[in-house]
Amino acid sequence: MAHSRREAVRATRQITIVNKLGLHARPAAQFVRRANAFRSEIWIVTKAGRFSALSLIDVMRANLDCGTVATLEAHGTDADEAVERLAKLVKELPDYDD
Repeated sequence: MAHSRREAVRATRQITIVNKLGLHARPAAQFVRRANAFRSEIWIVTKAGRFSALSLIDVMRANLDCGTVATLEAHGTDADEAVERLAKLVKELPDYDD
């Protein structure tokens, strides 16, 4: 019996943080919740290092202020979809006033 198995792929996408307050607490939490919906391992890469997009603490440590340019990296069966949807989310996150 043949199984249709999706192979793990690697995908990257450059993002720019446009939220005027950056990826602070609320938008970071929303981003992490969405990232955790994917099966892939997902990272945010900045000049400061590589941070897990699946961890709120890591996303906060990435210091993603407005104007920051970063790279989303994903590795897994849904990597392309993950970077595409997360990049779109970053563009659309509302400017909460914490």
